[in-house]
Amino acid sequence: MTDATNMSIIERLLSFEVWVPLLLTLGVVTTAVVKAVAGTMTSLARERTRREIAAWIAEGAMTPEQGERIMKAGAMDRHSSV
Repeated sequence: MTDATNMSIIERLLSFEVWVPLLLTLGVVTTAVVKAVAGTMTSLARERTRREIAAWIAEGAMTPEQGERIMKAGAMDRHSSV
């Protein structure tokens, strides 16, 4: 490759037509990754809470009815914020 060809490639990469789609694509991918990570963290926290409530019920610190009310209250909070 000659120097003129190298400069042409560099000029194309630095052009507006390349950066706008690239930045838009990166924005969409970043948003998707952040949403996926946030959803996973929320799901893990919810499952941890369910296990803790089950342990409290198993050790007798809470009745099954109380555990059920707590879980339903959490479900109502999620639905009201949506």
